[in-house]
Amino acid sequence: MEFDTLQHKLKILTDAAKYDASCSSSGSRRSHRKGGVGNAAESGICHSWSEDGRCISLLKILLTNKCIYNCEYCVNRSSNDVERAEFTPEEVCELTLNFYKRNYIEGLFLSSGIVGNADHTMEKLIRVARLLRYRENFNGYIHMKAIPGASPALVEELGRLVDRLSVNIELPTESALALLAPQKSFGKIFQPMATIRQHILESHSERKTSRHAPLFAPAGQSTQMIVGASREDDRTIIQRAQALYHSFDLKRVYYSSFVPVVSSRFTEGIVKPPLLREHRIYQADFLMRYYDFTADEILTAKEPFFDLELDPKMSWAIRHLDRFPVEINRADLEELIRIPGIGITGAKRIIRARRFAKLKYDDLRTLKISTKRARHFMTVAGVYRGAAIHSRHDLRQRMKLLEGAPRYEQMDLFAPC
Repeated sequence: MEFDTLQHKLKILTDAAKYDASCSSSGSRRSHRKGGVGNAAESGICHSWSEDGRCISLLKILLTNKCIYNCEYCVNRSSNDVERAEFTPEEVCELTLNFYKRNYIEGLFLSSGIVGNADHTMEKLIRVARLLRYRENFNGYIHMKAIPGASPALVEELGRLVDRLSVNIELPTESALALLAPQKSFGKIFQPMATIRQHILESHSERKTSRHAPLFAPAGQSTQMIVGASREDDRTIIQRAQALYHSFDLKRVYYSSFVPVVSSRFTEGIVKPPLLREHRIYQADFLMRYYDFTADEILTAKEPFFDLELDPKMSWAIRHLDRFPVEINRADLEELIRIPGIGITGAKRIIRARRFAKLKYDDLRTLKISTKRARHFMTVAGVYRGAAIHSRHDLRQRMKLLEGAPRYEQMDLFAPC
């Protein structure tokens, strides 16, 4: 095929893939410069994390933007008047190798619209993976989408060939999915998720007895939820995420603010949610994965939306002033990491240091622990240096002044993957 035609396909199918957040995209526009190495321009290059923690650049494309589904929120839905294109498996293989040899990428992220049916689309994805792994001996990172409704045998075959699999749940409730994507269902989505989980567990068990046992999706599985397409509250979103983590051992749930790129009578009047809302949901997700918070602790039925001016951990602390102040010389790890401004690393430093002597405020400075916010929620050797708190409202206002630009201790919004 002529290069110009292939390049035209590449332009269409990288652009069609940009709304999929379940592979960490950098959004970088940094192009190649003389004397430099690599290219992080926006033409399909995104970043993710490998099983061993390395940051890697991926070619992010769709196999095709043709689709038999008519999801109301999707730019590639069947009724939308957009230019369509489709790669052959050989073309995807050629592109991946050419980009890889030029040091632009270290791997491939490949998704696809549904063509024919789920099994037919999965067979094409498997064809790409087999060409790369067996014909070209490609050992780079590969992340592919398992298609909802595909047979378990095809999901298993694809999982043996790639590093990570993902199945997008898209919406947090079954009623929203029935309204906006009636051709999909939670049953079709959860089936491949369960299959992937089972094979990952079996693979881990086999590797304990034989290091030569075949790997299955060694970098795990992930999913994506769209925020704001069905007018759901934040509590519903993080409750669904918590259920997914517990049921399917996901590595990550990614969140993507709804972008009204296509008109629909079901999404009419819905504007794009503020990015700060997406940011707060990621922070809450972080609290659930690493700080052992539950969704019902972070948000309540009375307060189902995040305070956009305060991070979720601070909001929780203000609601639970009866637990504070905490004496850091006696508190255990769980109590320490719930103090706003103290992360897991800081809490572990405190526990190690106090084995040798009772800590004082000057010792925290030596340990590189900021007390800007934490001092309002803790005592150090019995000394309280926080402000006089007259009410929860008063403390909330004080903390909003401290918050300033959105931040979160030791948190990268899109890492680890």
